[in-house]
Amino acid sequence: MENKDYSILLYYCYADIEDTEAYREEHHLFCIENNIRGRIIISSEGLNGTVSGLKEDCEKYMDYIHSDARFAKTEFKVEDHDNHAFTKIHVRVKPEIVHSSLRHIDPKVKTGKHLAPDEFKALKDQEDVVILDVRSNYEHELGRFKNAITLDIDNFRDFPEKVKELGHLKGKKVLTYCTGGIKCEKASAFLLDQGFEDVYQLHGGIIKYGIEAGGEDFEGKCYVFDNRIAVDINKVNPTIVSACHVCGEKCDRMVNCANPKCNEHLPICEECGWELEGACSTECKEHPEKRPYDGTGYYQKNTNGYNPYKGLIRKEKKDKTKLEIHD
Repeated sequence: MENKDYSILLYYCYADIEDTEAYREEHHLFCIENNIRGRIIISSEGLNGTVSGLKEDCEKYMDYIHSDARFAKTEFKVEDHDNHAFTKIHVRVKPEIVHSSLRHIDPKVKTGKHLAPDEFKALKDQEDVVILDVRSNYEHELGRFKNAITLDIDNFRDFPEKVKELGHLKGKKVLTYCTGGIKCEKASAFLLDQGFEDVYQLHGGIIKYGIEAGGEDFEGKCYVFDNRIAVDINKVNPTIVSACHVCGEKCDRMVNCANPKCNEHLPICEECGWELEGACSTECKEHPEKRPYDGTGYYQKNTNGYNPYKGLIRKEKKDKTKLEIHD
């Protein structure tokens, strides 16, 4: 069995953060000093991150998060990997830790009942249960739970409007799920707010379900927000539910269109990928700004001149003076 030296961590935590800029600064510096890379969002409502690093560095990072009383109960989904899943570290302050248009919803006050993966597995096929996918189109088209209801949305912020179409489900047990659990915190709370009475959420999302319950009945692959693009979940009864955008053959190979002006997330088979040079159409293939295709369909943003200290004001440990680091 291949020995993998790196970990990928997926996590979130709803908690009050008063001085978000100060905490962003501290958090950013810790990541740099411990070679943690990834995307982290800090908001007055909490934390949301996906990061990668050597296993020992990821252990330090988890200890760092847990050492803060505000985030002591943070749960991490930990996956082994053979390298960094990111090339940069970005720690940003934003109004929400997931863009939802539901800023008035506080999951710390009200949210759906959390189901552990085994509990979700035991409940999902009961007669009075419906499974609701709260993710976007390009995510559920690649993979979803068997018999799940999916919503025609391009972004999670469109979720509240789509709930208007679900009134006929109010007498059912509604089991919500998403990639890591964060969207369900607000989605399930909003369903309760709209009169749904028996609402649940898959705690830890699809990723935790794959790790702890074998991924049974999750059909297709799970879209992830790092350079893997898509990951296998189901180790029990895997199947493919997506089709190549170009030829229509069954395909779970997810790519970003090589035309940066399009950049659509689509399943495209290997043969069509090479034929169109990573583009999703002839028009995109002929676009003057089309990126070179290397067979993966993943395009890292240009890292030329990348400085992990950009915008960081840090206090030097030795002389206690503040130093502003520029490009």
